[in-house]
Amino acid sequence: MSETTPRQDLELAIETRKELGAEREPEVVEAFLDRIDERLAERSHADAKALKAKRDHQKEMILGSMGISIPLLAIAAIFTGLAGVIAVCAALAVIAVVVSRSE
Repeated sequence: MSETTPRQDLELAIETRKELGAEREPEVVEAFLDRIDERLAERSHADAKALKAKRDHQKEMILGSMGISIPLLAIAAIFTGLAGVIAVCAALAVIAVVVSRSE
């Protein structure tokens, strides 16, 4: 089945209605609406998959930065004290914000 645009589907439905007459109009309209519903369902499914992929990526980035933060916090605490720990925490916060805002 070839992909058609919604406009082409509508034009086809109108032409079909003209050929078949008013008595078959409900069937033509139902078929047109079914095609529109299928397209909306496909888009919704694609959007859901894209959202899941984005959330999975965000989760990986956050968990990765948290894993790296453990040794960084230890090193910062040993060599620079509280200022280093605060700097590492600030960097983690920046990573979290950037990842959550990225597309």
